Amino acid sequence: MSEQKFKAIDFFCGGGGMTCGLKQAGIDVVAGIDFDNDAKETYEFNNKCHFIHSDIKRLHTNFFERKFSIKRNDDNLIFVGCSPCQFYSIINTDKNKSIKSKDLLMNFFRFVEYYRPGYVLVENVPGILTNKDSILPEFLSKLKSIGYNEKNKVVDMSFYGVPQTRKRFSLIATRLNKEIIFPEEDNKQSLLKDFIGKHNGFPVLKAGNKDKTVLCHTVAGLSEKGLKRVQKTKHDGGSRFDWAEDPELQLKCFVGKDNSFKDTYGRMWWNKPASTITTKFFSISNGRFGHPEEDRAISLREGATLQTFPKDYVFKTKSISTTAKLIGNAVPCEYARRLGEIIIYGRK
Repeated sequence: MSEQKFKAIDFFCGGGGMTCGLKQAGIDVVAGIDFDNDAKETYEFNNKCHFIHSDIKRLHTNFFERKFSIKRNDDNLIFVGCSPCQFYSIINTDKNKSIKSKDLLMNFFRFVEYYRPGYVLVENVPGILTNKDSILPEFLSKLKSIGYNEKNKVVDMSFYGVPQTRKRFSLIATRLNKEIIFPEEDNKQSLLKDFIGKHNGFPVLKAGNKDKTVLCHTVAGLSEKGLKRVQKTKHDGGSRFDWAEDPELQLKCFVGKDNSFKDTYGRMWWNKPASTITTKFFSISNGRFGHPEEDRAISLREGATLQTFPKDYVFKTKSISTTAKLIGNAVPCEYARRLGEIIIYGRK
């Protein structure tokens, strides 16, 4: 029997983590769509796919039919809808700013209903399951109403080849008469020591290093006091409590608040998964993003590696914060690859 060729369209594609993983699995990604034009050059350069800069709410339903000759009811077509998740994130405290992300799944459904692809993939934060205002129940109901079966679960990425304590809602749906299975968990967690460090090809750096090569081993700078704080933070898992009694270094906002934001200014552990890589991972003041040994936050390339981007994945951006945004918002490539292989081969 000849091998079937699967193709995909990656809605909310960002810098291309999902697309990269699906292509690694052998899936032809036709195009990615995103409202963030900062992602365009990075996405197209690395994935050799079309980037559609558009607000999905304004994109005509038949756009892909006209532009790419995408057929309706194609059993080998995959639609991916990893919509921005600020509204459902436990990190975000101002829901008024993130309200626009709340209903994006239903905008994605408009295209699912029109094209009826063989498969639908969705990835989001676990909060989409628990938030009382979540659009998920309506989305699942509408999927069922047009003939899709689905399975969903919250996965711990550290058991899927991604060295992070990153828990995500993951959904696989199909209208085909097939059993839905998820990739099988690894027996062991992926650990930080297996991905970064000098022994993994990452040169020792100082804070503020600028790397203009493809590796992009660039590190944010530190103020004099910030450097003193990280120098006083114990290696391999130290925290801000290591200098909490130092009146020069202790921050006023933490006085008497030992149970708040415990990971801020902390170092990662070699023998544990990394903290969840966010869009602010380049800053030690935004979480446990300190290097286990070196006196700095992790570099842009280290963050990308923890998101399982290939080391030759080039970030075509103009600032540290923009690069970090593309990295932190991405679906880890390795998990995406495993999802793609489950669809292609239909086995754990």
